[in-house]
Amino acid sequence: MIPEKLFSLLFVALLLSCGDRKEPAVKMQFDQQAHRGGRGLMPENSIASEKNAINYDCTMEMDLQMSQDKKIVVSHDDYFSSDFCLTPEGDTMTKQDGRSRLIYNMPYDSVAKYDVGMKPYPAFPRQEKIHAVKPLLRVLIDSVEAYGKEKHHINHYNIEIKSLPGYDGKTYSTLEEYIDSAMAIIIDKGIAPRTMMQSFDVRALRIIHEKYPSVKISFLVPDFIKNTAEGYINALGFKPDIFSPEFSLITPDLVKAFHEKNVLVIPWTPDKLEDIQRVKDMGVDGAITDYPDLYSQLK
Repeated sequence: MIPEKLFSLLFVALLLSCGDRKEPAVKMQFDQQAHRGGRGLMPENSIASEKNAINYDCTMEMDLQMSQDKKIVVSHDDYFSSDFCLTPEGDTMTKQDGRSRLIYNMPYDSVAKYDVGMKPYPAFPRQEKIHAVKPLLRVLIDSVEAYGKEKHHINHYNIEIKSLPGYDGKTYSTLEEYIDSAMAIIIDKGIAPRTMMQSFDVRALRIIHEKYPSVKISFLVPDFIKNTAEGYINALGFKPDIFSPEFSLITPDLVKAFHEKNVLVIPWTPDKLEDIQRVKDMGVDGAITDYPDLYSQLK
């Protein structure tokens, strides 16, 4: 007999072997996602955190930015947060100073001189303190793919395009070039069939939907822009594969409505066990949390 876990992984592999055609969203096992790699445990959006997500059998969630030399960098912020970043000289920064240091104003060689893992981070006291940098997407993928093979793990990715109309030309060149640069890496590295692309920016999702139709799309929403499944889909302009709201927006009726439209529901970021359990009990298809070690305690 094939063990249940192995059977599930084999079934995923079978779906992913179907070529460029995007399979419809279907409910499988609960999608355990580690937000920014699980920043409650390791420095966020680092190679170390994403490897740790693999240790917890999680989908690796991460964010992208663009450097001055148009390299795609794994980072949530478009600047260096004073909460957890140190200057190349090893000094702390004021909030204003950190926000003034835009990644898009620096070549990647300069970005890589900042440490993002050694400074104590009061918001995440359990976070392990190790040296880390904001890595290139290409380098991170190579590292975690090699680690996944070592662990006999099929890696899955949730990658966010960080864009808004007011950011165009300020934190990346153009939205289309930013997306194309990221997708070129994702496709070249062979992970596109195992990747969902997410964004709050409907423009970004529409570009991906049109230019890369085989890639799964997750629609991030922060609040009640629309309060029905139909309303959200109309706001986006097409049916996404995944609806990804802030977790407090979840209701059983909303989950049911999206499931009736064959759309998965994966909320962000419940960071308490009781909150993850509560949304899971409502029938969501996964969750995105800063604490991937909590998943093992779910019922």
